Amino acid sequence: MSSAVALPEVDEEIREDSKTRDDLEKLFHVILLNDDDHTYDYVVEMLMEVFNLSEAKAYEHTVEVDTKGHSRLGTYPLQEAEKKRDKVHSYGADIRLPRSAGSMAALIEPAE
Repeated sequence: MSSAVALPEVDEEIREDSKTRDDLEKLFHVILLNDDDHTYDYVVEMLMEVFNLSEAKAYEHTVEVDTKGHSRLGTYPLQEAEKKRDKVHSYGADIRLPRSAGSMAALIEPAE
């Protein structure tokens, strides 16, 4: 004898919440983009403060962003990646360079 069990309908709102939870569990790369409005000293200082990097590691990323146009700074869960990106965006202008009008740019992308 077979007994069928009826599965409940899944509300679309619940489905959207689970997608959000899935996104939060995924990892994202934080990528710094190059520009000509910040000095090496600024970039090294910012990377040491925002990403807690050693001076040597921060300098490696600085050279990479300058020569390649970008540098992957780390891989984090979504909320942490967004916070790191936002801290880069809010770090401010480079006081060593008069033409510097604001912070550097960074983006996040899903880690594959």
